[in-house]
Amino acid sequence: MTPSTTARVRRSTPRRVRVAAACTSLLGLVGGLLGAGATAPAAANPVTPGNLTGYGFDQCEAPSQAAMTRWMETSPFLAVGIYISGASRGCREQRNLTPQWVSTQLAQGWELLPITLGPQASCSPHFPRYGNDPTINPTPGAGNNYTAARAMGRTEGQRSVDAARRLGIAPRSVLWYDMEAFDVGNTHCRESALAFVSAWNTTVKRLGFTTGLYSSAGSGLNAWDDARVNRPGRYVMPQYIWFARWDEVANSSTSYLREDGWRPNRRVKQYRGGHLETHGGVTINIDSNWLEVGKGSRALPPVTKCGDVLVDLPRYGALTPGAKGRMVSALQCNLRMRGFYSGEPTGRYDDATGAAVAAYRRDRGMDGGRTWGRTGWVRLASEGARPVLKLGSNSWHVRRVQRMLNATGLREGAVDAYYDREVADAVKQWQARVKQPQTGIVTEASWRAMSFGRGV
Repeated sequence: MTPSTTARVRRSTPRRVRVAAACTSLLGLVGGLLGAGATAPAAANPVTPGNLTGYGFDQCEAPSQAAMTRWMETSPFLAVGIYISGASRGCREQRNLTPQWVSTQLAQGWELLPITLGPQASCSPHFPRYGNDPTINPTPGAGNNYTAARAMGRTEGQRSVDAARRLGIAPRSVLWYDMEAFDVGNTHCRESALAFVSAWNTTVKRLGFTTGLYSSAGSGLNAWDDARVNRPGRYVMPQYIWFARWDEVANSSTSYLREDGWRPNRRVKQYRGGHLETHGGVTINIDSNWLEVGKGSRALPPVTKCGDVLVDLPRYGALTPGAKGRMVSALQCNLRMRGFYSGEPTGRYDDATGAAVAAYRRDRGMDGGRTWGRTGWVRLASEGARPVLKLGSNSWHVRRVQRMLNATGLREGAVDAYYDREVADAVKQWQARVKQPQTGIVTEASWRAMSFGRGV
C-alpha cells in the first residue's frame, strides 16, 4: 500500500455524526484522555472485522470524522484500512486516529482493518523509507533458522498489539502486517521475511488477537502460499490474507494463489491501487478492496415472533376485516409487540384486530380506519433504529428494509437479513419513487420517507 493524500472535504458544513455513534463515542472521549502508554477500554467495541462480504478502502492517513460520516452515507464501502503502527508506514503521524475515532467508526457500522507497516524485506527496493526504519535482518543464523529476523518479528508483534490496545481495538480482532513487494528469488531475503512474519503471527496470536498478512499477490503472498503447501509446519501461517492484485475485479481470487488456501471467508483483495474517489462531496485518495471475512455476509433463516408466528414474508399486501392467513397473523403479532393487540395471533382479521389497527393508526397520526394497506407495512418497517445500510450489510435492520420492499411490490422474496445486489437494486427503484438520489444506500432520509409510508 502506497502513501496517499489526506481527505479533502468539500462540504462547507459537515453533517452531524449519527446519534448512535455519538453515544458510543463516550468511551472514546475517555480514551482520548489516556496517555500514550495507556490502554483504551475495548470492552464495548466489537471484534473487527465481523462478518462481511463487500467493499472496503484503505488510505494512508485515517480520514477525518466528517469524511467518514459522509462516506458511510454515500459510498459503497463498509470497511476501512488504518495504519496503527510501524516505523516504515507512510503516515507516521495519524492526526485523526484516536480511541474516540475508532469507537465512533465501529458504532457507525464501519469494519476496521488495523495495519502495521514495520520492518520490510531486506531486498525491497523502497525500504528503509526514512533511514531510521530498520529492515529485516537476512542473516541465516544457526540451522538457517533466521533467529535475528524472528526476534524482530516478536518485537514488532508486541508493538502491533500495544498500538491496538491503546486505540481500544477489541481482542480477537484481525491485526494486519503490511509486507510490501520484494524479490522472492532472493533466498535469504525471502526466508528471513517468512521467519519474521511467522514470529509476528505467533506473538500476535499469543496476545489474544487474530493475524492477517497484506502483500503483493505475486511476491509476498505467493511465497507464503508456496510455504503453506510445500513446507507445512515450517512457518506459522497468517489466519487471514489480504493481497494486492490490481486487476480491477472485485473478487477474492488471483492466479498467483491457490484457490484452496484461506477459505472460506479469510481473504481480502486489493483490486485497485491509489486513485481519487468522491462520495457525498468528499474526495479521498484510496485503494479499493473486496472483503470476504468472518462468516461472510449471508442469508439468515426467517424470523418467528409471538411464539411461532412467521413475520418474515415474501410479500405484504392489503388486508380487510374478514381476511385470514399468515399475513393476518404477522400483522397481529406486530401490533401485539407494539402494545395495540392483546390476544394471541389467530390469523383471522376479526373485530379485535380491526380495533388494534384503528388504535395504531390514530397513535401514528393517521385516520382511525380499520383496514390495513401497504402503507401500514412500510411504516411498521421504519420503526426502530435508523442505521445506514448498503451492499454487504447483514443485520436485523436489513430484514426491515426487505419487508418494506416486499410491501411496496418492488421485490418479492426471502427476508433473510442479507443486503445483496438484488436488495440494493430494489432500493434504488424505491428511491426513484420517493424522489431521492438513487444510491442503493439506506440513510436517515430513507428511513424518514419510510416512516410516512411512502413509495407504495
